Amino acid sequence: MGTGQLSRSIPHQDLRTYYSYVNGERRESGEWVYVVDSNALLDDVFATLRLKRRLEQGRPEDTPGELPDTVVGRVAKADRDTVELAVKAAASAAPEWGAVPLDTRVDRFAELLHRRISENAEQIAAVLVAEGHPLPLARWQVSGMLEIFGPRSAAFYRSQMLQEFRHGERRLQVRRRPDGVVCLNPPQNAPLSSAMLGATSIMAGNALVVRAPRSGPLGVMYVLQEIVAPVLDELGAPGGVLNAVCGDPAPMLSVWLDSPEVDDIIYFGSSENGVRFEQRCVAAGKKPILELAGNDVVTVWKDADVELAAEALTESFYGSGQLCMIPNQVVVHPDVADRLTEELVRRVREIRPGRPQDPEVLLTPVLRNEKFFTCLEQALDNGAELLTGGHAMQLDGTRDPHGIFLEPTVLLVRGLAHARELDAVRHETFFPLLPVVVAEPADDETLLDRFVSFVESNDYGLRNSLWARDERVVTHFTDRVTGGGLLKVNDSHIGFLPCLPTHGGTGLTGGVFGEANYPILRTSHVQGVSFSEGSRPREAVFGAWRELFG
Repeated sequence: MGTGQLSRSIPHQDLRTYYSYVNGERRESGEWVYVVDSNALLDDVFATLRLKRRLEQGRPEDTPGELPDTVVGRVAKADRDTVELAVKAAASAAPEWGAVPLDTRVDRFAELLHRRISENAEQIAAVLVAEGHPLPLARWQVSGMLEIFGPRSAAFYRSQMLQEFRHGERRLQVRRRPDGVVCLNPPQNAPLSSAMLGATSIMAGNALVVRAPRSGPLGVMYVLQEIVAPVLDELGAPGGVLNAVCGDPAPMLSVWLDSPEVDDIIYFGSSENGVRFEQRCVAAGKKPILELAGNDVVTVWKDADVELAAEALTESFYGSGQLCMIPNQVVVHPDVADRLTEELVRRVREIRPGRPQDPEVLLTPVLRNEKFFTCLEQALDNGAELLTGGHAMQLDGTRDPHGIFLEPTVLLVRGLAHARELDAVRHETFFPLLPVVVAEPADDETLLDRFVSFVESNDYGLRNSLWARDERVVTHFTDRVTGGGLLKVNDSHIGFLPCLPTHGGTGLTGGVFGEANYPILRTSHVQGVSFSEGSRPREAVFGAWRELFG
């Protein structure tokens, strides 16, 4: 049903509505960002976007008392005063919250938040689906939240925040202290789950300001105001510990950079923009925590379980490849290449487009696909072979150059030597395009070294995977692959696990300061503390020397 065939309308007062959330209070605004149902975009993308634009421009003739049911919510757009007020509220709350014991802000916070996510898991998924995330991706994101705040992860966080030792009569602590005010700029493709990842910085004792992106503000405001805020209220946290405002990125980032009260900025975006933003942060005295592009490598050795490896590789097409942490390229041993590509192509051809509420659908629309075809053409012109896919298609799977979906596409690239000359291998494509690179024949020792060198030559460094049974191969690979924030062996590439990071990496993924991203650790700093009942200073100065020589 297109937007011109509406079955009903809804009054403004019944619309899911969120205001800016500042210092524990809702702050009204004269401007709104409207959220339209993802199904309406599939039915008539141009008419739906035109409706959204007219509503947000506030033309009286286009904003009657009742709205079409294709509008699922609205979020207040914050003005500059509100953005600045949110930072000030966070700065005021941070010292008090940072002094709260770890039992409360780590253990209890994680416990209550995990419970609340569990109780509202289906509703969180429903909000994600309404914003266009296919149901399997929505459930995957909720699974990630449950692991992040689960008891095993919370125990790991706690162990990293405080360690104690005895040295004679002294009690020594190595502890992490909060940086202060943390601002989070989530990505357009996964703002809700990214906002929840940022919420772990609250456990470090920080106060948090989150920008809800205009392209997907509803989920961010929902989880922060209805999932996280009630937990903080129950713990008695100051109101300014959590603040959420919706707006455009450039002016909001400028406010954060200019404010002397902002300490850290967590930035999601492209590598090109992120590296430049890192420089601006350093110049402004802010700690940049970057979550940029990924170009993940999956290595398949000759003794791999081919069926399981192929199943994991289909994760490349989750969300039509528009996720940073999916497999982006495969390096395969020549002895198993034919079997792997055959099994992979068979599975890929079963992936189809559809509506986001369909539990079998993984693909999302790709509204601007010119770069996909440019990248594909460049690969084919330089020797790559098309195994499957390569076309645009409509909702029903019919090939159509004007379709808003892209067929999952697999390329065969012969040889490691020149593979990185292809844009599809060298850079993150952010499309449903997976190159399979078959190594040149050689003895296994040589091949293993070449595989490691190829993985390490990646300019990016988010996640890497290995499929191999030989323990010698596994050990050699894991001992020598240093790039990336996560390395998985014989496992789902995108599956979440307790204690391990969900984000973060090296190179163009994390910038100069890149590493695995545990926001509770990245937004805090190490401090050493010694407690003594009253040691003699002179003995303390020469303590180790006296122990050695008396």
